[in-house]
Amino acid sequence: MNIRREYGMNRAAWSYMREFGAAMLGYCIVLPVSIVIIQANPHAAWRVPLALAPVIPAALALWAYVRFLNRMDELQRRIQLEALALASGSTALLTFSYGFLENVGFPHLSLIWVLPLMVALWGLGSALAGRKYR
Repeated sequence: MNIRREYGMNRAAWSYMREFGAAMLGYCIVLPVSIVIIQANPHAAWRVPLALAPVIPAALALWAYVRFLNRMDELQRRIQLEALALASGSTALLTFSYGFLENVGFPHLSLIWVLPLMVALWGLGSALAGRKYR
């Protein structure tokens, strides 16, 4: 069975899925390992670089996406541009607004939630922009 043919993926999409998948697999391995090691060694001098270790596979995932973006046709690039514009603008507005709400007693939220919010809004933006061009 040829997965690429069955799901209608072109060469660029297939390369992206492989590169992104490998980066996410690395992330899923590095993140829990770094957390366990840091918790077992709470006063070690090297815990700061180890805490940042999951950023490496995340950066590789970003690199895979940028490479994929460069291989897209003009319509797909436009859809991604509109999706990213919606995601970044909405994320900025939501986090900015929530910052004011923290001033009146709302619980503090860690910055670690900004990226998942942006990715979720990017997915929503992709769906909306994709529908517009069908």
